[in-house]
Amino acid sequence: MKGVVRWLVVALALVHGLLHLIGAPLGWWWVVTAVLVVAAGVALALRWPGWWTVMAVAAVVSQVVLLTAWPDAWAGTLANLVLLAAAAYGFAAHGHRSARAEFRRRARTALGAARTEGVVTEDDLERLPPQVAGYLRACGAVGASRVGSFRAGVHGRIRAGADKPWMRFRGEQVNTYGPRTTRLFFIDATMAGLPVDVLHVYADGAATMRVRLCSAVPVAHGQGPEMTRAETVTLFNDLCVLAPATLVDAPVTWEMLDPHRVRGRYTHAGQSVTAELVFDEAGQLVDFVSDDRLRSSADGHSFTGQRWSTPLSGYRELGGRRIAAVGSARWHAPAPEGEFDYLEFVVDELSCNAGPEDVTTR
Repeated sequence: MKGVVRWLVVALALVHGLLHLIGAPLGWWWVVTAVLVVAAGVALALRWPGWWTVMAVAAVVSQVVLLTAWPDAWAGTLANLVLLAAAAYGFAAHGHRSARAEFRRRARTALGAARTEGVVTEDDLERLPPQVAGYLRACGAVGASRVGSFRAGVHGRIRAGADKPWMRFRGEQVNTYGPRTTRLFFIDATMAGLPVDVLHVYADGAATMRVRLCSAVPVAHGQGPEMTRAETVTLFNDLCVLAPATLVDAPVTWEMLDPHRVRGRYTHAGQSVTAELVFDEAGQLVDFVSDDRLRSSADGHSFTGQRWSTPLSGYRELGGRRIAAVGSARWHAPAPEGEFDYLEFVVDELSCNAGPEDVTTR
């Protein structure tokens, strides 16, 4: 539940609970109900796990008590309806069938199975083009452990098209590499003041994308071979941007184009995608451009081939690795829409070779 709305519901629960004390002369159950409703507000304020269960029980008990003083206490019914609506949203957003819970389960399972051994050496860089090898040195990969997984926390804004409004978001991402490569990305966004959950899942060689308004109403659902191909490009991008040390072992064939550009072909689970990597004078990756990324329709049911790029900047050390912490994702659309950024992001935290305990989405 978002900031202002959350605190309004907390305030309503506290006031509603205290008002129950007015009925104390009518019986002890009014006092018990007051304590229960206030506890529900405190649980939401502190984001206790399962706060929605406490709030639902409090609203139901409150309504039963109000019926004993009907019609004098009818106005309390309005407050209970709000509390029940908040509890329903809480279950949809955080309950065991929510996108958050699915992300948490999948991420912890994937990280629990991820393995990595050894460190990156200069010998490992010999198989790479000099531009890529220099990039890994600049990122501090040499002498550091190989990367079998990572967890990242990000924030930014996203939109569905060049003429669509921006939505602020926070996200959590988990990738694992090896025989069972996995990419999981949960986005908690806001659209027109309403919460939007987005869950990307790449597992067992197939990708899906689900979008839900208020954590309950389906807005978009992408799946199938085209979705998987689009996500394979994103997997390759993640290797290059967030976990460059993985490039020493990744299934990529390289072609040098000029002193600042290379072309890589990444192959995984029957998909083969190509991208051009652009480096600056300092050897830092500053862009990733691919014609193999497919753009989905608003509902996620259809896909169109379109050039995709991710300009990068803001290099800094996170989790002992030097990465581009600021970037955007850009569609190079034909006229009249034209080229535009649909995603702007900042990486807030990064943990390489993360464990299940590092998954924190609430």
